Amino acid sequence: MPSIFITGATAGFGRAIALKFAQHHWSIIINGRRTDRLRTLEEEIKNLGADVISLPFDVRNEQQVFEAVENLPNKWKHIDALANNAGLAAGVSLSHDANTDDWNTMIDTNVKGLLYVTKNIIPLMIKQKSGHIINIGSIAGKDAYMKGNVYCATKYAVDALTKSMRIDLLEHGIKVSAVNPGAAETEFSLVRLKGDAEKASAVYKGFQPLVADDIAEIVYFVATRPAHVCINDVVVTPTAQANTAHLLRKAD
Repeated sequence: MPSIFITGATAGFGRAIALKFAQHHWSIIINGRRTDRLRTLEEEIKNLGADVISLPFDVRNEQQVFEAVENLPNKWKHIDALANNAGLAAGVSLSHDANTDDWNTMIDTNVKGLLYVTKNIIPLMIKQKSGHIINIGSIAGKDAYMKGNVYCATKYAVDALTKSMRIDLLEHGIKVSAVNPGAAETEFSLVRLKGDAEKASAVYKGFQPLVADDIAEIVYFVATRPAHVCINDVVVTPTAQANTAHLLRKAD
């Protein structure tokens, strides 16, 4: 069976992606920092009849990433797809009012974390002469918006990295794709708003947002095209959203 390595698998898109691929009996490598959630997800995947291994590490820690991949059992070192899903937004502030700790957290996770994981997986894919890297970006990497500043910058970076990796890996037959969601109701806003559930809920009022399963379905489609087909870029929004600046909300 083919295998997929998923970062940030303990919630949201990552969790949904893991379960979607498990339903189709892929072998699943799941990563996350919350070991209790990893264990729960591991059991769910096993109950679906798929093989699974958990790697509890922080993508921001370069040494942890290296050791986790280096110490994978040999049977798990054939990785057909990598879903770079780990990412977050922290804070909603004007550039001159922002907390620089939030900036560092977003840059370290969304950009450096993606790079650390990818750099360690690519040699395995080159060795097997195949593979598929699927980066989870955002429409924030297509159009910047007010108070998005550094979050948008990190997702623009993911967009640029996706394009440049596709060129770098062309000779090795490795596909590189991006899936860029718009407004999606996951833990994203709760994390961004530092646990303020009321404010997080208000983000999705007045329209039907995407949900994690919508993105998982698209990632699975992208990953399962014929060998000669690479879907380079997917931008997906709720029907009520045209772009980062235009969202139609209905009155209660």
